[in-house]
Amino acid sequence: MSNIAHMMSFDVEEYFHAEAAARGGLRREDWDRYPMRLGPSVDRILELLAEHGASATFFVLGWVAQNEPEVVKRIAAAGHEIASHGMRHQMLTRLSPKQFRQDILESRKLLEDLGQRPVVGYRAPTFSIMHGTAWALDTLAECGFVYDSSIFPVRHDRYGVPEAPRWAHMAQGPGGGRLLEIPPLTRQFLGANIPVGGGGYLRLLPGRFLAGALKKADRLGRPGMIYLHPWELDPGQPVLPMSALSRFRHRVNLSRTEAKLIRLLRAFRFGDVRSLQDELLRTGESFVYGPEHKS
Repeated sequence: MSNIAHMMSFDVEEYFHAEAAARGGLRREDWDRYPMRLGPSVDRILELLAEHGASATFFVLGWVAQNEPEVVKRIAAAGHEIASHGMRHQMLTRLSPKQFRQDILESRKLLEDLGQRPVVGYRAPTFSIMHGTAWALDTLAECGFVYDSSIFPVRHDRYGVPEAPRWAHMAQGPGGGRLLEIPPLTRQFLGANIPVGGGGYLRLLPGRFLAGALKKADRLGRPGMIYLHPWELDPGQPVLPMSALSRFRHRVNLSRTEAKLIRLLRAFRFGDVRSLQDELLRTGESFVYGPEHKS
């Protein structure tokens, strides 16, 4: 068991909300054609967390709050932190600053009404805060959010700021807005950051890669951020229209996710961001984001 508490998080959305499905041509008006399967996966996650004495932050999509409110209530009743994942799983590259402000305010109100606690954290769909969308950091700070977990310090075809800090730091937007940024966990190899902190990376890579990264974080005294989606514990979900590469990313090793999650919960301590927030806010590291800072 690790000496420090790491952060466990879940992006609470349906399987058909995935960006890969949108790229495959699945439109928002098509969502009603697919059965909602979120509830049982969330309930299983809540069982596992309770069994291992762990807590987590659930970044909940506003659409879920509107269409499956009992799921959100069960998360809140179990004592876990609820944070925002936006309203309709749109990458920020498709939103204007005005639309983004409306999006986060609408989702926050829905989630606070259901959870009966302040919502102070945010994660963008598909980690889509990058240098070109760094204005979102200013908007989040202006709207009173305390922390964000949207910036992945890696190179990827859809997202990433590879030169960003690997650990929790104070992020500054191009307009001067500041808030705590908590990147997903990475490992360094030959000078590059390798994503290991969850999602498809957790499903694809051997468990020792993530365990090794968490052990290194233990030695450094740095809480690592892990993330998963409830649909990753649902191997029976319908096959969605998407490219062969996207289908592989979306479905690889779905049947192994639960076992890997259990091994992590047995080996490491996990809490929600709320419980570590004050400690993380004391970080002395900062980084400025924006188009002018792009390397």
